[in-house]
Order: sequence, then C-alpha cells, then structure tokens
Amino acid sequence: MFRPMSSVAPANPRHDKLYVLAQCVGWGGFTLIYGGLALFIKGMTLAQGSVFIATNICGLLISHLYRVWIHRRGWKQLSWPALLPRAIAAMVVLSILWTAVTWPIYQLIQSDEPKKLSEAAVFLLSVLNGVWIYSTWSLLYFGYNIADRYRRSEVERAQLAATVKEAELRALKSQVNPHFIFNALNSLRALIDEEPARARMAVTQLANLLRYSLQSGQLETVPFEEELRIVNDYLALEQVRHEERLRLRLDVAPEALQLSVPPMLLQTLVENAVKYGISARSEGGEIAIIARCTQGELRIQVTNPGELPREAAAAASRLNGSTGVGLRNAAERLRLLFGERASLRLRAGEAGIVVAEALIPLKTVRHPPSA
Repeated sequence: MFRPMSSVAPANPRHDKLYVLAQCVGWGGFTLIYGGLALFIKGMTLAQGSVFIATNICGLLISHLYRVWIHRRGWKQLSWPALLPRAIAAMVVLSILWTAVTWPIYQLIQSDEPKKLSEAAVFLLSVLNGVWIYSTWSLLYFGYNIADRYRRSEVERAQLAATVKEAELRALKSQVNPHFIFNALNSLRALIDEEPARARMAVTQLANLLRYSLQSGQLETVPFEEELRIVNDYLALEQVRHEERLRLRLDVAPEALQLSVPPMLLQTLVENAVKYGISARSEGGEIAIIARCTQGELRIQVTNPGELPREAAAAASRLNGSTGVGLRNAAERLRLLFGERASLRLRAGEAGIVVAEALIPLKTVRHPPSA
C-alpha cells in the first residue's frame, strides 16, 4: 500500500544532481576498474567487453528504478530496524531481476564457447555478484540519506530551540514592563499636586523611561551605559517620594559601560532595592550600583540596606529562586541569553546590607560608544 504523498520528502535539486553524479561515477568507475582487470588478467574479448558494458548499463537502470520505488514507498523515512529487512529483500530481488534481464545477452555471447560451469551455477554466481553490488549501492544511498536526515533534524531542533527562546524572552519582557510602568506612575502621582514645575520635569523623565522600555523590548541586549542612564531617570522619580531617604552611590568601571546586558536588568535590580531597602525603612538608606569586569565576566552589584532571612537567602542564591517576579524573570532572561554561566542571586553582604549580584559572561561584540 502506498504511503500518502505528505510523508514523502519534497524533491531537492541539489540532492538530485548529487545522485546523478554518484550514479555516473559509481557505475562508470566499476565498469572501468572491473573491465580493466578482466581485460589484462583474463584477456577479455571485445564481444565479452560489450556484454559487460551492456550488463552494467542495465544494472544502472535497475538501480534508478529502485530509487523511484524507494521514494514512492517512503523508505527514506524509515528507521534502520524497519528498513533493513526491506533492503535485504530488495537486494535479492534486484539481483535476480538484473541477471534475468541480461541472461539472453550472456547466452548469445557464450553460445559458441565451451561451458566450464552449468547454467544454474552461472546464474547463481551472477545473482550473488548482483547482491554485493546492490548491497554496496544501498549502503551508500541509505547511509547518505540517514546522515542528511539527522543533519536536518539537528538544524530543525536548533531552529525550534531559538523560536522557543525568543517566545520565552517576549513573555518575560511583557511581564517586566507593566511592573516597571506601575512603579514609575506611582512616583509621578505623588508630585503633580505639590510641585507642578518639578512634575513637568518628572513627566519628561517618565517619557524617557517609557521610550526606553518600548525600544529595548525589541532588543536582546543593550549597552550597560544605556541601562545606567535610564536608572538615573528612574531614581530621580523615586526621590520625589523618598526625598533625602534615598541616596545613591555609583562605582562603575569605565570599561563596563559598553558591555552588553539584557534590557531592564539593572532597572529590575534597582527597583527591588528601592522597594525592599528604602520604602520598607523609615530612615531610608543608600543604594549602591557597582560594576566591574573580572575574570571574563561583568559583575553587577546593587546593594541596599536590609536583612535577608535565612530561608529567603537559601532560595535567592539559586539562579531562578529570587524572591520577586521581577528578579525571577531577570534571572531567566540571563539564562536564556548567556547560558548556564550567567547567574543572578541575592545574598547578605556586610551587616545590614543586602546584595543583588548578576554575573554575565563577556561577549566579543561590544556596543559602540554612544555620542
């Protein structure tokens, strides 16, 4: 019963050209080598040589018909256990067919020569000769197609992984942006009635934040300098609410500014520090942003005052075990973009200090300095 056409792989012009070349080289080379040996060792006559060439042409045509059968039956999609018995049976049938087709030609040439073997023995030897020839043909043909199928499956698997990664990144970004916008609007709301002039400046800063959020949502990475600039706008908005309770310290190595980081990574760490280190404490405190390049990694630390409970510290030390949705998303984006070498964790620093630390493997491609 024939397989449905959907199960048959579409024709590939490159494969067809390679097949024609392999047929010509294979059968032509076999004819030249085998015929040359017979000529110099056994003294093959011109008539015998003609029969040999005609026989091999028939063998080539039969192998081509065999390929058509393989395509129509869908054998190229079979696994080795399912393919092997079919291929063995086909080799025997093809060899018998080849011998039967060329037998009248052989009889015509050998009619006047003394027979050393019976016709049955000659027929059997011819069949056995065909078996090893078609066995070699099948091994090369199916071996190439199975290797090509494996290569295509690896490419498809890589494409699927990239598609899944892109979808996961889009989902994570869609969770980060609303959270960030909500916090920024809360900061602006507190300012509108009290200081309209300062509120107008805050609107400009919020517009910068929203523009950056929309633009960076289309990118996998951005220069760390851009993240730092937008965080300054965010902290300026937060200082509207917290005033002197919020203090900032920057300690950023110049070589770190043009390195690639996921968009909204630093923003997420700073938001977390403001929420748990400043808003939750009546006396406020200092937020420090520290960035260093060490041992082939970009190390970003954001510190804030506070205490990390032992249970939370144990959970947050894992890559995806941070205490908030924003940090969990940031950790997952790091893993998707930079692999298992990247990490994000919370840990207790010096007395009364909590450290959020991101480690990012350095990439060879750097962003050009901004104007």
